Amino acid sequence: MSAVEANRRKGRLVTVLPVAIFALIGAGFYWGLFNGNDTLPSPLIGKAVPEFDLPPIEGRTDGLSTADLKGQVSIVNVWASWCVPCRVEMPLLNELAARDEVAIFGINYKDRPEEALGFLTELGDPYTRIGADRNGRVSIDWGVYGLPETFVIDAEGRIAYKHIGPFNRNSLEENILPVVRRLQEGAGS
Repeated sequence: MSAVEANRRKGRLVTVLPVAIFALIGAGFYWGLFNGNDTLPSPLIGKAVPEFDLPPIEGRTDGLSTADLKGQVSIVNVWASWCVPCRVEMPLLNELAARDEVAIFGINYKDRPEEALGFLTELGDPYTRIGADRNGRVSIDWGVYGLPETFVIDAEGRIAYKHIGPFNRNSLEENILPVVRRLQEGAGS
């Protein structure tokens, strides 16, 4: 092989190699964005809910504490009036509350009391009890990093499932409620 031919091969390699690397990186990004697996594991699954005792939002009589989450399978929804996705899932939460299939509790995150009440007045109030997490400490203990987040709690007060973001009918019926029903069957309720 002549020196000229060797230089041509090197030139082609130098031209093709960056394109090939770019294509591989692009394929990796594409797979990561569209592989359909958007679940994030929570280290709290199977563990007891964090110890907490939140006061009620102003205008309500009942706050929320760890003790309220024992003895029955329940859902805990972390929300705020300023959270646009929280508005999106509120009709489904109200529908679920009307079915009386599972107790729904709320943790109101860093909200002004009058705005939280206005939100519930406008969109409906599916919650059995609501705790006001005014400084966000309890939500941090729960591992919340975006609103809304929804947790399924077993009758012993352990976190069984976590849904990040607003749920839709599909995720409610195919992910959240099957966990609730399985736990209710196991608890004999």
